[in-house]
Amino acid sequence: MNKLSEDQKNAVLFMQLILTFQGAAMQQMGKIKNPLTDKIERDLTQAAISIDMLDMIKQKTAGNLTKEEQQLIDHILSELKLNYVDELDRESKDKGEKKKEKTKTRRKSKEKGLVQPRSIISESQP
Repeated sequence: MNKLSEDQKNAVLFMQLILTFQGAAMQQMGKIKNPLTDKIERDLTQAAISIDMLDMIKQKTAGNLTKEEQQLIDHILSELKLNYVDELDRESKDKGEKKKEKTKTRRKSKEKGLVQPRSIISESQP
């Protein structure tokens, strides 16, 4: 088996680093399962950090990458950013639907003569 040159080894390691951050970000956005828990988990704050780290790597390596490496990091960053925006939109819609559902429940309760207090503190204040 032939040994890799230092440049070849570094190219492979660089691609593995980029793909590691991609996998982490996709997992943090809930796009793929956590292999340890076998569950979908979402943490958009951590996903943003992973994407920001890839952006930083891109900036710090500017001018030192091969054409293939540059294309890889550009493609992965574009894909991750689009997915991140999609997840932010989904989170926003989910919050809006939950708020609408609470409002509907309150409205129905009022119509039936059942008033649900918002909180004990707000009722006791003048």
